[in-house]
Amino acid sequence: MKVLAIESSCDETSAAVVCDSENPENRILSNVIKSQIAVHAKYGGVVPEIAARNHIDVIDVVIEEALEQAGEELRTVDVVAATAGPGLIGGLLVGMVTAKTLAMMNRKPFMAINHLEGHLLTPRLCYDVEFPHLLLLASGGHCFFSEIFGVGQYKILGQSLDDAAGEAFDKVAKMLGLKYPGGPAIERIAKNGDSSRFQYTIPMQRRSGCDVSFSGIKTATRTHIASLETLSDQDRADISASFQRIVVTHLTNKLRVAYQMTKSKPKNIVVAGGVAANQALRMAITGICDRKRINFTAPPLGLCSDNAAMIGWAAIERLRSGFASSSLNVKTRPRWPIDEINP
Repeated sequence: MKVLAIESSCDETSAAVVCDSENPENRILSNVIKSQIAVHAKYGGVVPEIAARNHIDVIDVVIEEALEQAGEELRTVDVVAATAGPGLIGGLLVGMVTAKTLAMMNRKPFMAINHLEGHLLTPRLCYDVEFPHLLLLASGGHCFFSEIFGVGQYKILGQSLDDAAGEAFDKVAKMLGLKYPGGPAIERIAKNGDSSRFQYTIPMQRRSGCDVSFSGIKTATRTHIASLETLSDQDRADISASFQRIVVTHLTNKLRVAYQMTKSKPKNIVVAGGVAANQALRMAITGICDRKRINFTAPPLGLCSDNAAMIGWAAIERLRSGFASSSLNVKTRPRWPIDEINP
């Protein structure tokens, strides 16, 4: 089975060809990503209208490149898939209309895929991760813990009550005058910072469950910045290191709680989403898994951010699990919680 997939939910226009090879190394035949980071950097974040227009400008070229790199044509792929939500409505419409048109004209089945499901199944695209497992999905738009029992079988254990983790990174980076996207910028300069210089209170320590919150961390960071007469490069590095430390501590503390809340006590902990690329977070979770003698799995860095390969793989996983293809009348869903994924 070969799937042509399109991802356009935010500021990356991506197309990929993915197959259901038994060998994970052979599953991604192509994965073309055109980023809009340079376009949105001057605004300090993604502007939805600008993102939608940029998707329109490049989507045809991206699809052509993906097919060419894979050595395929539209007639040789078996399924066409696209992200239906959640995401920015303008970008979602560009990808969905394009994918539906290609599917209809070439008489191919169409799959409308949940963007979050694409992220959470990415580790299974790259490695043979068995069900059940515990997932931390941390990205620019979402942050939650989920017990994964199978394809389409997701139990949310806890989630952010305010900002997503990646959103908090972006906002703090903007406070510090760093470039967008904030996560990589903060991680880069934090390497030269003193993570103990600025003190934070760990959020929600006295609250049961594994919900998380980043609003207090952001406010504390703003207070730290305001306490300085000037903001030197070393100040930025120290604040970045201290902020990153508290975010990682908060997430890993609640990850331990989430594991205790699982029914299956799985042998795998999985992390996905853009924040999963953060090396400090990966190292901290690796330490937890080593102590519990369970496996830790994270996608390769290049597959942590939004990409079409994860959408194509989610389509394959759903079809192999017996889910039907989607109607061409299916609509985009800017808000589409993972626990409402099945009809």
